[in-house]
Amino acid sequence: MTAADPGPVAAGPPVPGRPAEAGPLTAPAARRPWAAALAGNRRALAGLVLIALIALFCFAGPLLYRTDQVTVHLDLAQLPPGGGHPLGTDANGYDVLGRLMAGGRSSLELGLAVAVATTVFGTLYGAFAGYLGGIADALMMRAVDTFLAVPGLVLLLIMVSMFTPTLPGIVLLLSLLSWLSPARLVRGEVLTLRTREFVQAARMMGGTGPRVVLRHLVPNAAGVVIVSATFTVADSILMLSTLSFLGLGLPPPHADWGTMLTGGLDFLYDGSWWLVYPPAVILIATVVAFNLLGDALHDALDVRLQRT
Repeated sequence: MTAADPGPVAAGPPVPGRPAEAGPLTAPAARRPWAAALAGNRRALAGLVLIALIALFCFAGPLLYRTDQVTVHLDLAQLPPGGGHPLGTDANGYDVLGRLMAGGRSSLELGLAVAVATTVFGTLYGAFAGYLGGIADALMMRAVDTFLAVPGLVLLLIMVSMFTPTLPGIVLLLSLLSWLSPARLVRGEVLTLRTREFVQAARMMGGTGPRVVLRHLVPNAAGVVIVSATFTVADSILMLSTLSFLGLGLPPPHADWGTMLTGGLDFLYDGSWWLVYPPAVILIATVVAFNLLGDALHDALDVRLQRT
């Protein structure tokens, strides 16, 4: 070690009035603030617990509580809760508890499928629109504005009334109507990210457009994507229930909570409360759980809220 090279200097005690020098943040340290905020958020914990319980009820419940949800048993129609039917039976003799499990499985599968499809397509569309900018961005976003101008529910009702509703068909229709919002959100996030130093460095190192978008821009917009996907699940479940309530949902023997509500309302004033309240409660609980998780993720992943 020469006189010109003093070597490593030990950090002394902090001087009053002078901010302490912080070393570079590692990846785990950079993730720790939002992870800690999410773990300490009561709304996030409540949402996760509710989602886990509902998922276990819908997917693991039928393995423990087996019922026949295909054959009609008119001799068992509208039995009150008790005996071998903890929540009674409906007008077709189906066990209401087993019907809740089967309907929840269809609703959750549809919500998750729509969320995945819309998130993937909407994220890629918005990311490339924001990265390209200029005329390409203007044309791509005008297409999004055109689709947004069309009443989604009216279009969905027309399409469902023209064709026989199936689970893949409804997933496709809801995905075509739901990718617009994620595309706009991701495009706005990419517009702020593309001028950052790491993007400029990736371009100078010879990174192509798709590589910059997929390796640098999309991962840094993950917060917006995750929050949007969470809300999409809840919106899709509500939309399926709306279609079923209007009589345009999945045909029998498929079950969902909206169909159960529609069939139960005809007998509500006859005292058959078990045909309406159980599906209404679990539907509300599912939507609230995903919304709670989405709000908590938004708070935890928003950098501005972290700084505040």
